[in-house]
Amino acid sequence: MTTDPRPLYARATAQAAALIRTVRPDQLSLPTPCTEYDVRALLGHVVGVTRRIALLGEAVGRGEVPDAPSTAPGAPDVPDDRWAPAYEEVRERALKAWDSDELMTSTVRVPWGEVPGRAALAGYVMEIVAHTWDLSEAVGHPLPLDPEPAEFALEAARAALPAGPREGRPFDAPVPAPEGAGAHERLAAWLGRVPLSRA
Repeated sequence: MTTDPRPLYARATAQAAALIRTVRPDQLSLPTPCTEYDVRALLGHVVGVTRRIALLGEAVGRGEVPDAPSTAPGAPDVPDDRWAPAYEEVRERALKAWDSDELMTSTVRVPWGEVPGRAALAGYVMEIVAHTWDLSEAVGHPLPLDPEPAEFALEAARAALPAGPREGRPFDAPVPAPEGAGAHERLAAWLGRVPLSRA
């Protein structure tokens, strides 16, 4: 994949931030298509992973090559009325940390191995786009979703994940996408997600 993932990561995270701002306190315990998480836990995961991305980019920028566990997200302690500013803060930090052209070709250690920074950030585009769809499904699709980051994420997912069983990976085998599905729905299906209405 040769496309610079940084503009798409910026768009995907801006979209996630806008969606998170719509989440009401009474929605935090709703289920999501990512079955291990309700909305609150999904937000915690998104904030935590984005913090890991920021820490990773900052470390590489200092000339370090940290092990993935050293930048593990953990469980952020965020009050229920602070999810939107918490995500905005770590999102901006990640965007700044990954602004370097040099980082795109540097080797970084992420949970799935040692890869060039460009490939690592492409993987994180896939992650935030997928979880944005999860959240949108959970809270009733309050905003239209930008298809371009999802098309990019789908290309990255198809390159990174086999079409068959995925033992040892945090994704189920693909499921059929609904007829006429958009990019987000096709990505979700490739990652083994089932819309809540079909679960």
